[in-house]
Amino acid sequence: MLSLFSSYSSSMMHRGIDFLLQPIFTRGVSASLHLGLLLVLLVSWAWKKVHVDHTEKSERNGVHNSGFLYYKHSLVCSLVICVFNLVLCSISYFYFKHDGSDDLVALSDLALKTVAWGAICAYLKSRNSKARDPSFPCLLRIWCLVFAFVSCACLVIDFVAYGKHVLLPVMCFVSDIGSSITGLFLCYVGCSLSNMAKLAPLEEALLNGDSSVNNNSDPKTRENDNLTGYSNAGFFSILTFSWISPLISLGNEKALDHEDLPLLSINDSAYGIYPTFRNKLESECGSARRVTTLKLAKVLFLSTWQGILLSGLIAFLYACSSYVGPFLIDIFVQYLNGEHKFKNEGYILAMTFVAAKLVEFLSERHSMFMFQLVGVRMQSELVAMIYAKGLNLSSQSKDCHSAGEIINLMTVDAERIGEFSWYMHQPWLCVLQIALALLILYSSVGVASLAALAATVIVVLVNLPVASSQQKFQRKVMEFKDKRMKATSEILNNMRILKLQAWEMKFLSKIIELRKTEEIWIKKFLVGSVFIRFLFHNAPTCVAVVTFGTCVLVGIPLESGKVLSALATFRILQMPVNTLPDTISMIARTKVSLDRIASFLCLDELQTDVVEKLPWGSSDKAIELVDGNFSWDLSSSNATLKNINLTVFHGMRVAVCGTVGSGKSSLLSCIIGEVPKISGTLKICGTKAYVSQSPWIQSGKIEDNILFGKEMEREKYEKVLEACSLTKDLEVLPFGDQTIIGEKGINLSGGQKQRVQIARALYQDADIYLFDDPFSAVDAHTGSHLFKECLLGLLKSKTVIYITHQVEFLPDADLILVLRDGRITQSGKYNEILKTGTDFMELVGAHKAALSSIKSLERRPTFKTSSTSKEETNSISDSELELNVENIYDQNDKSDDTVEPHGQLVQEEEREKGRVGFTVYWKYIITAYGGALVPFILLSQLLTVGLQVASNYWMTVATSVSETAEPAIGNFTLMVVYVALAIGSSIFTFSRAFLTVLAGYKTATILFNKMHLCVFRAPISFFDATPSGRILNRASTDQSTLDMDISNIGWAVTFNLVQLLGNIAVISQAVWQVFIILMPVMAACLWYQQYYSASARELARLVGTCQAPVIQHFSETISGSTTIRSFEQESRFNDINMKLIDRYSQPKLYSATAMEWLNFRLDILSTLTFAFCLVFLISFPNSMIAPGIAGLAVTYGLNLNALQNNVVWFLCNLENKIISVERILQYTSLPSEAPLVIKDNQPDNSWPSSGDVHLRDLQVRYAPHLPIVLRGLTCTFTAGAKTGIVGRTGSGKTTLVQTLFRLIEPVAGHIVIDRINISLIGIHDLRSRLSIIPQDPTMFEGTVRANLDPLEEYTDEKIWEVLDLCQLGDEVRKKDGKLDSKVTENGENWSMGQRQLVCLGRVLLKKSKILVLDEATASVDTATDNIIQQTVKKHFSECTVITIAHRITSIIDSDMVLFLNQGLIEEYDSPKKLLKNKSSSLAQLVAEYTRRSNSGFGN
Repeated sequence: MLSLFSSYSSSMMHRGIDFLLQPIFTRGVSASLHLGLLLVLLVSWAWKKVHVDHTEKSERNGVHNSGFLYYKHSLVCSLVICVFNLVLCSISYFYFKHDGSDDLVALSDLALKTVAWGAICAYLKSRNSKARDPSFPCLLRIWCLVFAFVSCACLVIDFVAYGKHVLLPVMCFVSDIGSSITGLFLCYVGCSLSNMAKLAPLEEALLNGDSSVNNNSDPKTRENDNLTGYSNAGFFSILTFSWISPLISLGNEKALDHEDLPLLSINDSAYGIYPTFRNKLESECGSARRVTTLKLAKVLFLSTWQGILLSGLIAFLYACSSYVGPFLIDIFVQYLNGEHKFKNEGYILAMTFVAAKLVEFLSERHSMFMFQLVGVRMQSELVAMIYAKGLNLSSQSKDCHSAGEIINLMTVDAERIGEFSWYMHQPWLCVLQIALALLILYSSVGVASLAALAATVIVVLVNLPVASSQQKFQRKVMEFKDKRMKATSEILNNMRILKLQAWEMKFLSKIIELRKTEEIWIKKFLVGSVFIRFLFHNAPTCVAVVTFGTCVLVGIPLESGKVLSALATFRILQMPVNTLPDTISMIARTKVSLDRIASFLCLDELQTDVVEKLPWGSSDKAIELVDGNFSWDLSSSNATLKNINLTVFHGMRVAVCGTVGSGKSSLLSCIIGEVPKISGTLKICGTKAYVSQSPWIQSGKIEDNILFGKEMEREKYEKVLEACSLTKDLEVLPFGDQTIIGEKGINLSGGQKQRVQIARALYQDADIYLFDDPFSAVDAHTGSHLFKECLLGLLKSKTVIYITHQVEFLPDADLILVLRDGRITQSGKYNEILKTGTDFMELVGAHKAALSSIKSLERRPTFKTSSTSKEETNSISDSELELNVENIYDQNDKSDDTVEPHGQLVQEEEREKGRVGFTVYWKYIITAYGGALVPFILLSQLLTVGLQVASNYWMTVATSVSETAEPAIGNFTLMVVYVALAIGSSIFTFSRAFLTVLAGYKTATILFNKMHLCVFRAPISFFDATPSGRILNRASTDQSTLDMDISNIGWAVTFNLVQLLGNIAVISQAVWQVFIILMPVMAACLWYQQYYSASARELARLVGTCQAPVIQHFSETISGSTTIRSFEQESRFNDINMKLIDRYSQPKLYSATAMEWLNFRLDILSTLTFAFCLVFLISFPNSMIAPGIAGLAVTYGLNLNALQNNVVWFLCNLENKIISVERILQYTSLPSEAPLVIKDNQPDNSWPSSGDVHLRDLQVRYAPHLPIVLRGLTCTFTAGAKTGIVGRTGSGKTTLVQTLFRLIEPVAGHIVIDRINISLIGIHDLRSRLSIIPQDPTMFEGTVRANLDPLEEYTDEKIWEVLDLCQLGDEVRKKDGKLDSKVTENGENWSMGQRQLVCLGRVLLKKSKILVLDEATASVDTATDNIIQQTVKKHFSECTVITIAHRITSIIDSDMVLFLNQGLIEEYDSPKKLLKNKSSSLAQLVAEYTRRSNSGFGN
């Protein structure tokens, strides 16, 4: 009885279970649930109608973009479900019979779904329009989970029923598939929206443009600001990368700007990580001089160890999970072959496959993100460290490392070390993956796995010599890139001089030659990379051939399941083995970069013990120097300053004078601690302010240059402007002191730069002021004003030491120091030392001689003046800014008080917006050989993939499914065909790699040459308005991307796409139904890619534009490091640098995160496709498809998401990298100057034969929308006459010279030289026939000979003769190399006066008929000035000489004087006639000079 009851109970239980697994039951449950939802929604609607919802008032009014994005998704998805079920319901009702209860239940289910989801649409729409709240209702979140669960359960039961040969309506399958997909999507949306509330504060700030979010400048307030969503995100948000969704959403609504990016967290910013890194490096190495590569690498690891360790753990999880699939394939094939080990084994296998895939892609995505995070931190640390080191380099170290070389360290080497974080785990991961692969192979093919191990080891060993060569090649590439960048940087900084001298093409050829040497090593490196790629792309095939061949030899049976398991293992092993060449190459390149940075960090810094700083008030002596011996070069036996003894009390004015090269500037440099000390003691009591001889101006606002980090005190600020004669200058500007100054103050005249520099020093309110010849760049009136108002006015109670070549400023000094050959030969008051030695007498004698020439000129009888004076001037003031109007705009705009950014000289760097145009890709493709290699590369890719698929297909169909089955093909035939296919694939792999490298190299070379030619041929206005950092960024970082990356990335897109199509083709052979789900999945993938691309493009562009300011700031810092240190502003400049680093790191980090956001979503979709294939294969009857083919489909399906991700990743990476091409192409279409030579209109070789210069109604403006600068000048410079041009600062003197050399083209009128209109001939024909000694004396790195004769046109004898004429012969003979003696960058090892004499030597060599002297003697003493004037008079006696000078003595003996005022000729006559008229401007100028020289400025 008991047994009967038991059997009855058992049978009832089975019937119950069977009923639960019937489709009618699941349809009934689904219909009931939808009916229940309808009732709940109806009750909720009725309740709201009766009761007022008071909570609505408290809801946020702000619009949450991401919330509405997800609402849009859910609303659209609900609408799709409603319409989808309505269509199915209609088709089912009208076209199918309804005989049984099953059909009626299914129809009811479809009808209720239609109504319920329509109600949900209405609910979402009403809630969205009223509440404007991104939080997802709890009811809907629960419903989405229930709906997804029920839909998936229905789909599984459908497959089970189908497997039991139960025929179901097609509508059921279609409905359940659609419901499952949409249900899972709604679950994701609901979970994402529940997390959005946490991110609301961040996004509100982001949308409202909250400045606190976008300001990284103040480290003290950073902790109170809204940080990046990553810092505040919850677990699910971090897991799915949803924290970046607000930014991606915003990027779809507008082009992202930097202000839209949220802050970095303190742990990722330079502010937070650099101090820790610096402290650890100091504790590890003791001092900066003892930094080694190993210690630097160790400290980098210790400073980011948490991120490295976490990324390593995640990478370990990824490696393990990736091998689950290959391990299960043999079991899966045997299951399909009918070997069922337990019930529901197939579904358990499918769940295991999918779970492993989920773990695999989750760990891969997060390991990639962590790699990027660690890389950004490392790069920030290194750039900050390099900057801080560069700020404190000694002069000798600067000679060894130019600014261009250090910029390479920051842009290339630091970035490469940051990128190494992607590869740092690869060595041990490769070992782990090989070990896991061998374990799986051992379970499949037994001892043959040892052969696989041996083959793998051999492949790795073969690569070692190649890797060693790659390291050597990379080091050479960087070495010659440094040289090229160093030369490029120097040339860009001096482009104006090159164009004036017609040397730019010669220097371009120098850059091209350096590039050709660099290209030799680039070619070797690329050829090595071809070999490595060939070797390792074929390594899996090679290992497979060896393994299967060993199986055949030792008699191990090859079954399709084991073969597929081995092939899947080889495919996964291909990833670490394929990345191994890149890893080895990256290790080599990173080692080189670490060596270079460690070597740089070991350079000498400034001695800290040169100056002993005393607290203010502790001594009555401001400066005390006892027995001081100093030398710029400690290895030299000849000290720069010898036995210096100097005591300066507080409040003293000390003047320093002496001949050119006597050591005056070195004396000031030693006081501020710049010159290495040999012996002696130097004590300073008080703060210092320093004004250098060569003005250093930062690009930025005039106000910022003057404040220099100090708070604005308006009254004090106005006094400083007035004292420096800047008030009227600023009134002329529409932007006033908010005018942006170009790089190196390019849009200011020399006098204006000097006065801004003096204003900066005055505003600091220091105790000790050091002026290095501050009056040389200004005219006589301005010099008088500056001396009176600054030195005798605002600084009357301060300690002031000033260098001057103008004797008239000496009588007011409390102490005068006379230097010669580095020694103080005389010291005392003016009248005292006048009687005690010869050195001072020589200087004063030269000055008196010049003065007497003026007096004698005034005493000469003359005829009545015929001056063309237009108006009398009551006073001469220097306060009109030259309408050098790169920075001036129409006077009508002055009424607008707001500063419009477009009205400034230096604009934000041009950044393309939107999608990168197809023309950019097309131009890149056709640049090399007109695109002829493209079809061959595509064909190689197709054949490579085709042969790989064919070889795997062959091994599957040619082997038996199990041990009992007899193979249809013999082992010999099996292996011969397989090896033939493998060899064919290898050949095309090599051709693909070789052709890719060839096309990329050729394109990079052509674009390099084209860009540099366009840049060198660009007009000077381009260089005035473009900071050199932008050009250097393209020549360095962007060019490096072209050289090494773009070609490989571009063709990787097509190769992975071909592989993806191949995978889909193989899968469809087994499961053609995969297209049912593949089509919507591919559509979703494309939609996501498009949605992501809008933000990704702008982020990539921001990365490019945010790097240039880092370079620009560093370049300025290096050139002004002496000024920065003298003002003790190092910490402020380090803070600015870290702010710029963070501005660069933000888009870089968010760009990488956005890519992982995309990949995560694509992984979900591809895993869904894979899961569908597995369930379909398990649910089909075994007879419908061969187990081997099904196993092959699963094998390729395992790789589906990796290939899909690769396609998208490479595509997005290409779109990011192609921006480098876009940026370079911008500079290949720059407007060009006039032709160098016009063959149809070339002047004779003897032109100009006489030197007549006629100006005819000359009108000049700097741009079409700007006012005219020279307003109709008409005059003649007679052949052989000496003409002096004078005028207030900003009157148009330099503009006239630029027009004469056609740096600016006239808008009306013309200049005729010897009957030839210069506008009609080539600019090189013009400039090469004229000579100029420019205002800023320039020397280039190289030799003395190369500086005098860069075109190599003259003999050594001629060069020596010229050196003697310009008083430099003895100086050069003292040097070891004579004419080949070294000249450092910018001629820093020569004084300013000596550099000016070298410029004189150039024109003496050239001996043109027309010579222009533009402030040529501003940097020399009066005696040397007289020498230069006499030399010019003697050797250019028959030439037309045009002289612009602030020194009256330089122009007073001219045949004619042209006085300009606001672009008009005010006076033009002989000086004696003008002086006769006491009301003339020249007479007033001379009177001021004479009065100043005779009486000084004292009270």
